[in-house]
Amino acid sequence: MDTVGLLGLLFALVVIVGVISIEGRISRADKRVARIERKLDLILDHLGLGEDEPRMAEVAALRRDGKTIQAIKVYREVTGVGLKEAKEAVERMG
Repeated sequence: MDTVGLLGLLFALVVIVGVISIEGRISRADKRVARIERKLDLILDHLGLGEDEPRMAEVAALRRDGKTIQAIKVYREVTGVGLKEAKEAVERMG
């Protein structure tokens, strides 16, 4: 392999590693933001300042109708949380 080809391969490898690193940082930042938002929602609810989300009534209705998977999907759309958090929240709705 010639020098130019080797440098091109090395450059491509550096770019790939950089992209993977950036994606990991973005993912961690998204998770931190979601945690902060959940905590802020709890604080607002505790103070009686909670924001009413119209689609949460839809989530509750889906849960009551036994459509748990659809309720989880809508909950995730509304809140932006992960699957595990959404499942736990919808199950708590009873």
